[in-house]
This record gives sequence, structure tokens and C-alpha cells, in this order.
Amino acid sequence: MATIQFRDVTGDEDGMRLDRWFKEHYPGLSFGQLQKLLRTGQVRIDGKRVKTNARLAKGQQVRIPPLATDEKSTNAAPKRAMPRVDDKDDEFLKSIMLYEDKDIFVFNKPAGLAVQGGSGMSRHVDGMMEALRDRNGQKPRLVHRLDRDTSGVLVVARKRSIAEALTRAFRERTTQKTYWALVRGVPKPHQARISTYVAKYQAEDGDRMRIAKHGDDGAQHAVTHYSVVENSGQKMSWLVLKPVTGRTHQLRVHAAYMDCPIIGDPKYFNVDNWEFPGGIQKKLHLHARRIRIPHPKGGILDVTAPLPTHMQQSWNLLGFDVADYDQDIEDELGTEN
Repeated sequence: MATIQFRDVTGDEDGMRLDRWFKEHYPGLSFGQLQKLLRTGQVRIDGKRVKTNARLAKGQQVRIPPLATDEKSTNAAPKRAMPRVDDKDDEFLKSIMLYEDKDIFVFNKPAGLAVQGGSGMSRHVDGMMEALRDRNGQKPRLVHRLDRDTSGVLVVARKRSIAEALTRAFRERTTQKTYWALVRGVPKPHQARISTYVAKYQAEDGDRMRIAKHGDDGAQHAVTHYSVVENSGQKMSWLVLKPVTGRTHQLRVHAAYMDCPIIGDPKYFNVDNWEFPGGIQKKLHLHARRIRIPHPKGGILDVTAPLPTHMQQSWNLLGFDVADYDQDIEDELGTEN
């Protein structure tokens, strides 16, 4: 016979909205079904009626009636209705994993793989996270994004409280991100700070960003530090880029703004009659090389990602040697908070 159950709110769930809590624990229960259970008093918090937007506190008890989504009601916690998981996702994620501990995963995201789903997008990192749910059914959470065609370091939190701490570090700019790029030409000066406003607009191929003026509709301040590491004559150069802000397509727009667009950029490489060098693939040459972020449990998480195959091929063709990279170049670039 179906029975009523009571579940305690854990410390990691402190402050979570009730509807979000149900989505985490009972993904098969629709929002409409939850609302009906709340209206009729079948779901309660510490014996009191509440609404879907109620905030939970550690130690509270959630009254859960028998649910139609349960395969079999027992006195134990109901079996989670797990989304379908591709057996290959777990293997793939392990192959691109750069670091893991009990709180965090760090992956070397390949170019061409989306971080989140979108129109016509069936394969993406967020979906693959289903393969890494923990024993309590918690799905790892994204804390930042990379463009689909950008490769490199991607940080994922194992649980909600860690995600909140990491997201705060990004928001408060205590995170240091370093990107490598191959660009057309050689910026002048060889090391500088770019400070502009950028705004989004709709193009035929989707959203794009443009350089804007302060006060323009939707304009956001964007700041990037860059330095030339090495160049191949005046044709191309290897840049290290450190974004201070995190605007959409910021590095790609700033590179184009310097008249040194990133090689292979389908949106912002707009140089007429430019001969593409033989042997270099027409893929975006932008790589999230390194991240330094305060670890929620103390210390600094510092992870570096090796170049993707297409960029390493270009480095080889141009005679750029990663082994000769001078870390001082990166450390000299300004850091703003």
C-alpha cells in the first residue's frame, strides 16, 4: 500500500526553492502536478502549507504523498526517474577530464561541442552530465560557458553549494582566465588593454556582438588584456588573452576590433581577399588555456589544458613551440577586479 513519506532538507539544499527541490528529487513530477499537491495540502513543509516558491532550510521536513511517478511506493526514498544516459558519455567525459576531486570536475572541452543545448542541438556537455550523477542522484552543474567552437578548460561543480561558490567567483572576478589565440596580423602595441562597450544584435547566422558606445541600448563594458607571444612575420601571431569581464564573444570581438581577427572565426573574421595559409584548418583558433579559481574548500584551483589538434597543427606549421612559452608574459598582464 502506498505510504506518505518525509524527507529531511540537507545542508546542500538550504535556500533552494521547493519547486527546484522537487525537480531534483522527482524529475518525473510535472510543475502542474506539484501545484495541485500543494493546493490540496498534500505536500507540506514542517506540517505547514506552502507555495512552489517557498525557500527550504536545512533540517526542515518535506511531506511527500504517494506520487504517480513512483514505480513502486515504499518507505524508502522513491526511485529517481533517470533520463536516458548514453553509455559512451561516461567514457568520453573521462577521456577529456583534466582534474577531479569530491567537489569539482574540470574538462578539456573539444572545439565543436556545445556546452548547453539549443535549437537542433542533441549532443552537449550539460546533457552528458547525466552520466555523472552521484549516488544521491545529483547531476553536476555548469558554472560557466565556452562558445561551441572554443576549446579548453571547462569547470563543472558536482553539487549545488559548490556551483554557487564557483559562480560567485566568476561574478566577483576573482577568477583568472587565460586564452590562447592565433590571429591575422600583429597587434600594435604588442601588449595592451582593450576597453570597449559591446552590444548584441541579430544576424542571419544568429546572435552577434558589435562594438558599441556607452549608453547604447544593451551596451555592456568589456575589458581584455592581451600580449603577443610570437609572430610569423606580419601575417599571423600567437596571442595570450586575459578577459577581465565575461561578455558574449568578447575575445573574438576584441580581436576583430584590433583588425587582428582570430583565424577560422566564422562570425568575426571579415578580411576581404585574405589568402588562408595552406595546412591551417578553417576552425576557430581560440583555446581556453588555463583557469585559476578559488576552490570553495580552500586554496586555488589551477588547471591548464593542452592545445586541440587543429591548433597544435598550426603551431607546428608556423614554428611556434609551446615548450618555449614564457609564463612571465601571462603573469605580466594586468588583473582588474
